[in-house]
Amino acid sequence: MRSRTLALAAAGAALLATTLPATAQGATVPGAPVPGAAAARASAARMSVAGPPAAGAPATAPEGSVGAAELLAKVTSCDQISHGRYRTDAGAPPTVPVCGANGAVFWKADLDIDCDGRRGRLCNKRTDPWFQPDTRFHQSDDRPLDAEKLPYVVVPNPSPVWDYRAAGIEGGGVAAVIHGDKVVYAVVGDTGPASSIGEASYATAKALGINPSPRSGGAESDVTYILFKGAQAEPIEDHGAAVALGDTLAQRFLANN
Repeated sequence: MRSRTLALAAAGAALLATTLPATAQGATVPGAPVPGAAAARASAARMSVAGPPAAGAPATAPEGSVGAAELLAKVTSCDQISHGRYRTDAGAPPTVPVCGANGAVFWKADLDIDCDGRRGRLCNKRTDPWFQPDTRFHQSDDRPLDAEKLPYVVVPNPSPVWDYRAAGIEGGGVAAVIHGDKVVYAVVGDTGPASSIGEASYATAKALGINPSPRSGGAESDVTYILFKGAQAEPIEDHGAAVALGDTLAQRFLANN
């Protein structure tokens, strides 16, 4: 698990305050299905979080119609688009490139737990020594995202190595996060240190069957992040919207790569 420091968090916050907008809203992909109330209710049932951080998490129902093996078969080689590589842990050598594909970018790294955002029973300063009460992108009501309940991924702050915005990635954009045989659709919800990569919310880890504890959880390796370009879940906090849109984008990704 990467050791985050308060200095890094403060530096990242200072950079973000001067470079990026306060909230994330945008249009969905043309032709993508618009999730209805049933999808939202199913989403709420799937993503309810109960109980304290544990050594692992129970299996969850598959999301969408595209399997992990199908997606992983399309990201076996890397057309590097980053001008350098990222670290997975503070002090580790930079080994992770950002790769380009038709309609997406991707990388393969570890998964560190981001518990930032709205304070809750599982994500707060007591449970997470690195806790920050905000996320780079906000809900439709302008409140920070809820890491306990919403699957979201973290992208590095823009730097000479890579700028996610220039690659067509925005707050609320949809990502397929893959670990083992599980696929979870998440939104781009937060930003992190400009030199590191491989981080996602408590809810993302739990849905993947990874220990979600911000102190002792995460995965050391073998997590693949596929971020689809030019499409956003609306509203950003609706996991059902991310699943519906993500499934459409994943099918398109398979067809075009």
